[in-house]
Amino acid sequence: MMKKHPLFLILLVCAMTFSTAVAYAKDSQSTAKKLQESGQILSLEKIAESAQSIKPGKILEIEFEENGGRYAYEVEIVDKQGQVWELDMDAKTGKLIELEKEN
Repeated sequence: MMKKHPLFLILLVCAMTFSTAVAYAKDSQSTAKKLQESGQILSLEKIAESAQSIKPGKILEIEFEENGGRYAYEVEIVDKQGQVWELDMDAKTGKLIELEKEN
């Protein structure tokens, strides 16, 4: 019987987790595109403008999320002082749901 190295098992688990995350991200992107084209949610450009009007700075990342049938964007912004902020924005209206300072 072949003995498995613990590092191999760790790498295998990481690879499986990564491939699942990538598949989810692609599904999420596809869903967001369809919802945007049908007018059910705002474009990334409008969400970015709305987020930067609330918290000026450079956008690091925008993620599309669905939670219980409610669509939202999570926007990460770094301000001039180097502080990172997370803004949860309603994907349909662009209104701020929550503003959180990252540690």
